[in-house]
Amino acid sequence: MKRAIALSLATLFSTSVWSADLLQVYRDALANDARFAAARAQYEAGQERVVQGRAGLLPTIGANANTTWNDVDTHTRAFGTREYNSNGYGVQLTQPLFRWQNWIQYKQGELQTALAEVQLGQARHDLILRVSQAYFDVLNAQDALAAQSQLKKAASEQLELGKASFEVGTVTITDVHEAQSRFDLASAQEIAAQNDLDVRRQTLVQIVGKDPSPLAGLRPGLSLTRPQPDNIAEWATAAEQGSYAVQAQQLAREIAAREVERNRAGHYPTLDVVAARSHNSAGFSSSAAGGSTRTDANTVGLQLNVPIFAGGAVSSREREAAALKLKADADLDDARRTAALAARQAYLGVTSGMAQVKALEAAQVSSTSALEANRLGYEVGVRINIDVLNAQSQLADTQRQLARARYDTILAQLRLKAAAGTLGEEDVQLIDALLAE
Repeated sequence: MKRAIALSLATLFSTSVWSADLLQVYRDALANDARFAAARAQYEAGQERVVQGRAGLLPTIGANANTTWNDVDTHTRAFGTREYNSNGYGVQLTQPLFRWQNWIQYKQGELQTALAEVQLGQARHDLILRVSQAYFDVLNAQDALAAQSQLKKAASEQLELGKASFEVGTVTITDVHEAQSRFDLASAQEIAAQNDLDVRRQTLVQIVGKDPSPLAGLRPGLSLTRPQPDNIAEWATAAEQGSYAVQAQQLAREIAAREVERNRAGHYPTLDVVAARSHNSAGFSSSAAGGSTRTDANTVGLQLNVPIFAGGAVSSREREAAALKLKADADLDDARRTAALAARQAYLGVTSGMAQVKALEAAQVSSTSALEANRLGYEVGVRINIDVLNAQSQLADTQRQLARARYDTILAQLRLKAAAGTLGEEDVQLIDALLAE
């Protein structure tokens, strides 16, 4: 399902040979993005869940020691006052033989570790989409600023031409005022475009951790291709099965099902092997007698515990877990529907984006021809200044829409792959190969 994304972009300005490309920016984001760093730490924490679950199946060993000063006053003929120090130490090993809840907890640990891996993959998808969105937002803002600067320059030239024509009497003062108005408006719009570019660039800096400018733009002369497979239903089915969000919810549902079983096991008896070794000694002096004692003991046995009644807590936790299992079932169904919807939206975004790009490319040709015709008409006196300025604005607006449509189509391609769970660094490399060097 992974195919090269062929795209087309007629750039409005040249790109420096030293520009940062999308792949480089993405790799910088892998190392510096705070959100992905948090996801990576969460993944590392999740790897410990299986270790913790396994611990419930392995033996536990504990040691203890004590020392006590005793002052005993016994009112009998044989004994009077005894003062002595008693010491002891011991080691105990407990090996579970049957603790069903511990076995279920171990299986839950395996599932939770797998869930951590899925969540890390989902975070990587999110990073690719966030980096690509921010990258192309900067490029689009650069295109808009370049187009606005060209419009301002054209308005300035038209203003100077209008003033010269007014001096010789070929145009009225109204034409001069209209040209001045368009120049002032273009100047204000250029300032706004520059501000938008600064904001977009700072958004990218937040993700990457540094300013990667200048950025490489897309090479001209590329054509768009339809998604493969070219079937919206197949993409929706793939998303229902392969989306990371669906995978995560499937694991969450399985963990919830195991939680029901684990709480039910609270009604079951437990059986352990218990082995212990202990040493105790006491030495004393007394008004009647003196002496010391020493005891060493080794024991091995089976310990059976049978729960009878715990105030209804076990049954309550079992009902709670069963309700949460139903919630997990509903969440999984919602995740599948959401993934299918995202795939359909992304697929339509690609196909409609291709059609929009084609239409805007034709509109750009038409707008260019209209501008040239209006300029010629102005020179021969059949068009007025406002006609030329309107044609210039129309061309600039068409160029901005065309650039935005191309970038949106690229992002729709990436979102389609993400919805199906197949987005990876190789897709970034495919787009990166389309950037100007």
